[in-house]
Amino acid sequence: MFNSNETIKPAEIKRAYLLAVLNAVVIGISFLVVKMTLDYANPIDTLTFRFASALGLMLIPVCFGFFKLKYRGKPLIPLFLLATMYPVGFFTLQAFGLQHATSSEGGIINAFTPVVTILFASIFLKEVTSLSQKFSMLLSVVGVLLIFLANGSAIDFSKITGTLLLVLACIIFAGYSVFARSISRFFSPAEISFFMIGIGFAISFVVSFINNAFDGTLKYFFTPLSSGTFVWLIVYLGFVQLATALMATYILSKIEASKASVFINLSTVVSIIAGAFYLGEVVTWYHLCGSILIIVGVIGTNRLVKKPVSKNKATNAAKVI
Repeated sequence: MFNSNETIKPAEIKRAYLLAVLNAVVIGISFLVVKMTLDYANPIDTLTFRFASALGLMLIPVCFGFFKLKYRGKPLIPLFLLATMYPVGFFTLQAFGLQHATSSEGGIINAFTPVVTILFASIFLKEVTSLSQKFSMLLSVVGVLLIFLANGSAIDFSKITGTLLLVLACIIFAGYSVFARSISRFFSPAEISFFMIGIGFAISFVVSFINNAFDGTLKYFFTPLSSGTFVWLIVYLGFVQLATALMATYILSKIEASKASVFINLSTVVSIIAGAFYLGEVVTWYHLCGSILIIVGVIGTNRLVKKPVSKNKATNAAKVI
């Protein structure tokens, strides 16, 4: 159970919500950039370069003392398990899952992540959500499904391998959201982010090296870096990786996992807007209706909060337990 002794100030909660919105915006825009990098390298190699860029960028403030990293005497095994869940486990399952499924199928399955998160949070963190919050979260999910399904997308269950891998990725991310909130008592956002990015780079580099060695393409590993465009894209994604990691760990240390997880669907709205402005993609009625449902769902999940139990009742309940 998450039970931090630290009192969270209202200003910190407001900051966490602002970062949650900003995080969704950054993730939504990054989808376009990731798509562009795949013209130069395969997903695993791109992920390796992305982690390398993020690690290099984070080393700058660490070396200058802006980020203080103190791991001695702290529970490193849970932190390592967290890093294997996200980013390593999530990105690996997603990358291989999308090899056997479409990006639309990935978007549909990913929409259910908040539902899985609220289930995990209620079991492991004992977080309580009202019926109105649950309904609001379902509205958000319905909004994402409307956008994808009205566009003619559907899950092809004949491609069961890809579907299962994407479902596992959804479960892994939900587990990460709950686990990250739990261990945020022991580590700062910078410590969690640095460790996650470092582990992510190490594992993705090993996997990429082995894949290229077996394919006989090892000598071409650094070839994409000869393109200035690819380098700038990777630097940008490295910044995104670092920024989202720091924001996510801070958000989960201040907001319940069940509330924070629904913001992931907001990135779908951002992707639609970005696609319309930068790629000239057509925005239809179902994009608008789906986006409205997502936004209403996000607001409802975080505003329709169940009234807290009074101090006396909480004290009596604690005595009974």
